[in-house]
Amino acid sequence: MEVKVDFDRCEANGVCVGIAPDVFDLDDDDNLLVTQPDDSPEAVALMEEAVAQCPRAALRLER
Repeated sequence: MEVKVDFDRCEANGVCVGIAPDVFDLDDDDNLLVTQPDDSPEAVALMEEAVAQCPRAALRLER
C-alpha cells in the first residue's frame, strides 16, 4: 500500500498528520512529508481514514 499526494491540490493543512502521524508530517516550511509504513492492518486503516478526511482530496492509496 502506498500513499500518493497530488501536491497541486495539497494545502498542507495537517488533517492527515493528526490522523496518521506515523505516515504524514509537515516540515518547517509546511510541506507535506509522507513515509511509507508497513502494511499492517492498523497502518492501512489510518491511511484510509486520512485519505477519506483530506479536505482537498489530495491523497490516494495505491495497492
